Amino acid sequence: MSIRKPWMHLFVLVALAVPSFADSQVRIVRLSDVEGNVQIDRNTGQGYEKAFLNLPITQGVKLRANAEGRAEIEFENGSTLRIIPGTVIEFPELSMRDSGTKVTTVKLQEGTAYLNFNGAKSDEFTLNFGREKMVLTRSVHLRVAMGDTDATMAVFKGDVEVTGPSGSVQMGKKQTATFDLADQDRYTLAKNLEKDPYDDWDKHQEEYHQRYLTSSYRNYSPYAYGMSDLNYYGNYFNAPGYGTLWQPYFTGAGWDPFMNGSWAWYPGFGYTWVSSYPWGWTPYRYGSWVNVPGYGWAWQPGGSSLGWNTVPRVINPPRQFTPPQPPATSAHNTIVVQRGPSVTPPGSGNKVVIRGDSAGLGIARGSIRDLGKVSQQVRQEGSVTTKVHSEPIRTSPVMSASPAQRGASASGSSASRTTSPGSRVSSPRMSSPAPRSAPPSRSAPSPHTSPPHK
Repeated sequence: MSIRKPWMHLFVLVALAVPSFADSQVRIVRLSDVEGNVQIDRNTGQGYEKAFLNLPITQGVKLRANAEGRAEIEFENGSTLRIIPGTVIEFPELSMRDSGTKVTTVKLQEGTAYLNFNGAKSDEFTLNFGREKMVLTRSVHLRVAMGDTDATMAVFKGDVEVTGPSGSVQMGKKQTATFDLADQDRYTLAKNLEKDPYDDWDKHQEEYHQRYLTSSYRNYSPYAYGMSDLNYYGNYFNAPGYGTLWQPYFTGAGWDPFMNGSWAWYPGFGYTWVSSYPWGWTPYRYGSWVNVPGYGWAWQPGGSSLGWNTVPRVINPPRQFTPPQPPATSAHNTIVVQRGPSVTPPGSGNKVVIRGDSAGLGIARGSIRDLGKVSQQVRQEGSVTTKVHSEPIRTSPVMSASPAQRGASASGSSASRTTSPGSRVSSPRMSSPAPRSAPPSRSAPSPHTSPPHK
């Protein structure tokens, strides 16, 4: 089927009045991975509630990983912050100065956090733990653990300066500093790293990002966050008259981008759409969703001048399509939308059944090698059963003194996952080899008492 020029048939849903924040100083970062029991306080006055994938993190938000809970936060430049069981973090400041400088302050209240900071001299990134403070301007990869009477920081790569009541300490690669919280935070510096059971998990998560985040992301998004997931879960193609588009694997004729997700309310900008798909960040915050004859739904990248969207932009929808609209309620509840495939409870073993129209729902990132090849098989056969590659977290009873071990009851064992049936994949794709490991399944939003969007 030939494709007509877009200006001949594109219908932009102006009536949606899509909000964006190009000219404001509001910043959002991404809750990019949620595993197990993780809770979030979105600063709405309702306290802690269940956290789920792709929730925006804004200024004043708190995040808590309970038993078997782990989470990752991804910043605009691709920097990541990861937390393990027994950890509470807060984001006292997420803002942007008039000059464009991004200001980030993270406070570790308890537990253990891993920070992989990519380094941006024009930005201000501060990490606080106890009475200690780090202002980061260069790339560094570190781990911070808060205990009852002491705090420990280990530097894997780079160097950093930590300041506190006892002065400042310069730390370099493979060094560990222990701060005595009961004695004016006096510190001891050791030229070695004591391994933590979650170090491998952090390493594998970082390997995933490095493998799939390419330097060409700026052609598609003003920021790096979410781009590694686009490269893993789908591919880019060129449609005549439309330019470069992106489409997830496992999308059939009846699929649309708003079949699975939720509406979450945030102070200052109201309800925002939160996608349930593992790749569902960048395509819903930037650019537009366009329905292309012969291809189906695809994401059309947009420039930074658009700002980030609370309600995704929609172009050229089919006649029967109902556009996404924020709930008309002042209750500030999280409202779940589930019109498409859902993930069934996991069974035993290390296999997953993938069917069309799942669009990657239920596939943990990096858990299946060569998704592009699998998508071709699904198109031909209707469904595919394939192995899931994962590596469990192993805790050691010998290392029970650190806060990481006190909360580390997660085994991280693999489980099979099933997605609902569908039909076909719209266009050919290419894929790279998958990483060697993957995390357990992600959390999805819980059903709410409010009626779902139809």
